[in-house]
Amino acid sequence: MKQDIVPIHSVQFITNEIIELTFISDYLSAAAKPGQFINIRVGENFPLLRRPFSIFNVEGSRVSIVFNVIGTGTKVLARKQKGDTIDVLGPCGNNFLSFVDDSFETAIFVAGGIGVAPFPFLTKKFPASIKIVTFLGGRNKELIIEKGLQNVRIATDDGSQGFNGTVLDLIKDDFSKHRYIKPRFFVCGPTRMMKAVAGYAKEIGADCFASLECDMACGIGLCQGCNIEMNGGEKKYRLVCKEGTIFDTQSVKL
Repeated sequence: MKQDIVPIHSVQFITNEIIELTFISDYLSAAAKPGQFINIRVGENFPLLRRPFSIFNVEGSRVSIVFNVIGTGTKVLARKQKGDTIDVLGPCGNNFLSFVDDSFETAIFVAGGIGVAPFPFLTKKFPASIKIVTFLGGRNKELIIEKGLQNVRIATDDGSQGFNGTVLDLIKDDFSKHRYIKPRFFVCGPTRMMKAVAGYAKEIGADCFASLECDMACGIGLCQGCNIEMNGGEKKYRLVCKEGTIFDTQSVKL
């Protein structure tokens, strides 16, 4: 993990609601792994706390994140321009590849809304021997990103793109039509969605690993602010930023 001031390469809308910000960092581009995040200080004095963002993609020395404008921090980021600099800390947390072994044959990627963020980078780095099927869900088509993904199935709440319904409804429909050999789920998105998908995975006897979304202050385990309660084990609570963000969904209380 390293703190650095990095130059912005580009800031662009990739849908009407989602922005991709790309910066240049030789260190992060070499050190980052899929599922890890970076903690960004978006302004010099305000907002005070850093904001966590999953690493969306790495291309050469360029590192990308995606976000939609929902608060003060993302409003500040959205106004950045090429040549501006940002203060980044990372890479932070564990990574999805730590949960890849030879005990499954099909990777089921499930993303809700901006929870798609870690999956293009994961798709790029995933073992070629394992089949990937990607399920994307969002309120509408403007929250759907297919860039860098494989075998994509889409669900929107309003029916503006793909299946009309939730991403879990789409998964159940798809699984009723196709046979996926030894599936393992990798999930990121709203907690309610991840809990529902984890429940379905358990129902069919599949492992499920989720990248948890949580408010973070420091992002490195000092403030103790991002506790998640565990289902048994030696520790009742773990820190999402330091011991996650990715957990076996059977080990945590979502």
